[in-house]
Amino acid sequence: MIKAGIKANRYIRQDREGTIQTIIDWSKADKETAIAGYESLFKLFNDDGSVPEKGMLLVIDELKRLAKVEREISPGEVEDLSILKHAQRELGIKQF
Repeated sequence: MIKAGIKANRYIRQDREGTIQTIIDWSKADKETAIAGYESLFKLFNDDGSVPEKGMLLVIDELKRLAKVEREISPGEVEDLSILKHAQRELGIKQF
C-alpha cells in the first residue's frame, strides 16, 4: 500500500492535467476546484513519498492545539519512517 501511494504521488507530480481530470471525474468538482485540490495534493508529499518536515510540523502543531498539549513534540517522536524507507528501497528511489 505504501508503494502504491508513492507511485500515485509520482503520477500526480508527472501528469498535472491527467490528475486534474481524475479529480474532476472522481469528485464531480468543477475545474477551478480540481486545480485547487491538485495544488494542495502536490504540496502534501515529496516526490519520494515522504511528508515535508514543514508540513509535519504544521500537523503536529494543529494536533497539539486540539489535544491541548503544551510541550514541544518533535517529528521523530510521532513518525516511524521504517516502512516508507523499505518501500523506497524496493522501488529503487533511495538507498539507506
